[in-house]
Amino acid sequence: MAALHRHSWCGATALMVPLLTLAAPQLLKLDGVAPAWAVLWLLPWALVDGPVSGTVAGVALGLALDSLQLGPASELPALALLGWWWGRIGRQGPPIERSFSLGLLALLGCLLLNLSLLVPNAWRGELGWSQLQTLLAQTLLTALLAPMLCSLQLLLWRQQTAGPKG
Repeated sequence: MAALHRHSWCGATALMVPLLTLAAPQLLKLDGVAPAWAVLWLLPWALVDGPVSGTVAGVALGLALDSLQLGPASELPALALLGWWWGRIGRQGPPIERSFSLGLLALLGCLLLNLSLLVPNAWRGELGWSQLQTLLAQTLLTALLAPMLCSLQLLLWRQQTAGPKG
């Protein structure tokens, strides 16, 4: 089992997710929509540290992000499910290294996350075209950024868990 969660500075990087969500850098927006920072952080974390740590990290991120917004929708269940799923993928198969694979996993994760946020609106009959456009823009932007950002995080965190060689 990887010990990424034992490195305090690695866990502290999760604080960047709410900060980036609040800051929402204009340079990284598509039509005013920011990427899903939680997906971009959780994907490499779960791939490296496994399903249990991925689930716990998803719950923690979900709680942090839900505290930033009001409304009936919660990111917590989707992030916990994604952390568990990506952690299992990281444990059971060969290591994910290709950029296309990271982009596809991020696309699916962002789509699931956004759909879980839209379900309460759909039940109340408040689902509009603008919400679907936001879902598509965020999913596309997250999938395009994932190969670059997640690859760097994977390399860094795999080096941290590998330990000293010699």
